[in-house]
Amino acid sequence: MGKEVLEKEARAILQVMEGLNEDFDRAVNAINCCKGRVIFSGIGKSGLIAKKIASTFSSIGVPSVYLHPADSLHGDLGIIQRDDIFFVISNSGETDEVIKVLPWIKRMGMVMVVVTGNRSSTIAGYGDIVLDVKVEEACPYNLIPTSSTTTTLALGDAIAVTLMKERNFTRDDLALLHPGGSIGRSLLMTVADLMHTGNAIPIVYEDMLMKHVIIEVTSKRLGVTGVFNRDEEMVGIITDGDLRRALEKHDNMLNKRARDVMTASPKGIEKDALAAYALKEMEEFSITSLFVFEREDKKRPVGIIHIHDLLKAKIV
Repeated sequence: MGKEVLEKEARAILQVMEGLNEDFDRAVNAINCCKGRVIFSGIGKSGLIAKKIASTFSSIGVPSVYLHPADSLHGDLGIIQRDDIFFVISNSGETDEVIKVLPWIKRMGMVMVVVTGNRSSTIAGYGDIVLDVKVEEACPYNLIPTSSTTTTLALGDAIAVTLMKERNFTRDDLALLHPGGSIGRSLLMTVADLMHTGNAIPIVYEDMLMKHVIIEVTSKRLGVTGVFNRDEEMVGIITDGDLRRALEKHDNMLNKRARDVMTASPKGIEKDALAAYALKEMEEFSITSLFVFEREDKKRPVGIIHIHDLLKAKIV
C-alpha cells in the first residue's frame, strides 16, 4: 500500500509538471520583479504548505511571510503593502475564509498568484496568475489532501529554485542567510576555524631517528607527523600506518631515519578552504588528516586538521 501511495503522488507531480505553461513563467517573473514581499495565505493543510513555501522563499533571499486568512480580517491586513504579491493556496478554490479577504486584496491593486486544483473556482477568478494543481488524491476516497499538498509543495520548490537561477543566487549568498545549523557549518566554516596550530602541529626533521618520530606521533595524538628539512620546509609525512609497515619490514626500524620511512609530497589544503571541502578530500583519498598551508606558501604548514575535528564540528 505504501508504494502505491508514493506512486500516485509521484504521478501527480509528473502530471503537474507536464501541465506547466507560461503561467509558471509569469509567476516567477512577477515574484522576481516584486519590490515588496510575497504574502502567502491559505488555511488548513494549504496553510501549512503556504508557510513552508514562504520559509523556503525567505531562505533564498525572497522576503516572504505567511498571513492567516482569519487574522487578516481582524487587523493583520495592515502588514500588506501595494508593492507586495499575494500568493494564495486553496485546492478547492472555495475556502470561505480566503474568499472574504480577496476583495480587499484586489482593491489594493496587488498582483495575486493563485495555486488551486479548480481553475473555475471563486478564488481562481480573483487571480492574476493561476497555477493549476488539479490531481487525484492518494486517499482512497479522493478526499484527504495528499497528492494535492505534495504537488503544491513541489511546485513551490520549482518556483524557488528557478528564482535562484534567475537571480544568480550563489553558495555565498546561501551561507549569509543560513549562519546556523548544518547548512551554515558546511558553507561558512573554514579549515582555519578548526585546525590545530603552534605546538600542536606534529613535527620531526628528516634526519631524526625513528624513536623520536614514534614519540611525536603518539604524543600529538593525530596519527601523523610532518617531516621537515632543516630549512623548515615540509618534505613528507609519516602516519601511524607507515610506522606499522616499517616495523613489519625492518628489524632495525628504530635505527632508521625519518626520511627512510616518510611518504613524500603529501596532500595538503589551504587554510581558507571550506571545512566541508577538507572532509570531501579526506573521504576521497581515504586519509584522516591534512596539513594546512597559506595560499602563497605550500612548504611551511600553519596547521593541521584531523577528520575527528570535522566530525566533532558536525561538518557533513
